[in-house]
Amino acid sequence: MEELTGTAAAAARFDVGSGVAEALLRQVARLLEALARDPGFADVIDLRSLPMHDADRASLRERLGNGEIDASFDLVGKTRITETACAGVWWVRHANSDDCAVLEQIVVARVPALLLAHPADIEGAARRLATELGAPTHRETIHD
Repeated sequence: MEELTGTAAAAARFDVGSGVAEALLRQVARLLEALARDPGFADVIDLRSLPMHDADRASLRERLGNGEIDASFDLVGKTRITETACAGVWWVRHANSDDCAVLEQIVVARVPALLLAHPADIEGAARRLATELGAPTHRETIHD
């Protein structure tokens, strides 16, 4: 059998699997066009709910590529959010305490909602810092 090199080898890697990766890439392209038209647009593709083979997942991951941002945090298990090479397309993986994926998503948005600070957390941080600095909080200055 002839050995594949270069572009032929890359194309062969993408052909392995059920074809779900190609369909998902087309869906991501449509969602990305919607985001380009409306910066407030956001949508999520739940990868765990789809009949994907490991080859599909690997092909999708490789074709989307890697971007510059890689964020992770622990909430019962590890959550990792990575930007793909396509601005506005994010790969999100939530794992349990045994590091088994329990949720895997493609998020199409300017910023995934998980990375946005919750308003109550911001308010608490503002109060704590104001207290530490001995300054009145915003609410105290409004009510005075």
